[in-house]
Amino acid sequence: MKIKEIRALGVNELRQKTAELKEELFRLNIRHESGQLESTAMLGRLRKDIARIKTVLKEKEGGN
Repeated sequence: MKIKEIRALGVNELRQKTAELKEELFRLNIRHESGQLESTAMLGRLRKDIARIKTVLKEKEGGN
């Protein structure tokens, strides 16, 4: 996801998106450990997307 797309979402949508991405990352990790995942690039992309969303969420909530 691009940062502009993330910033356009509301707080509740960001929380929901984070949960979805964490679940997808969990599934990909299981596939990776069992040897069924061919490309591991998606793992890194998901981790970065989760980090971006958490950063924007923290900004929107006003926490430092």
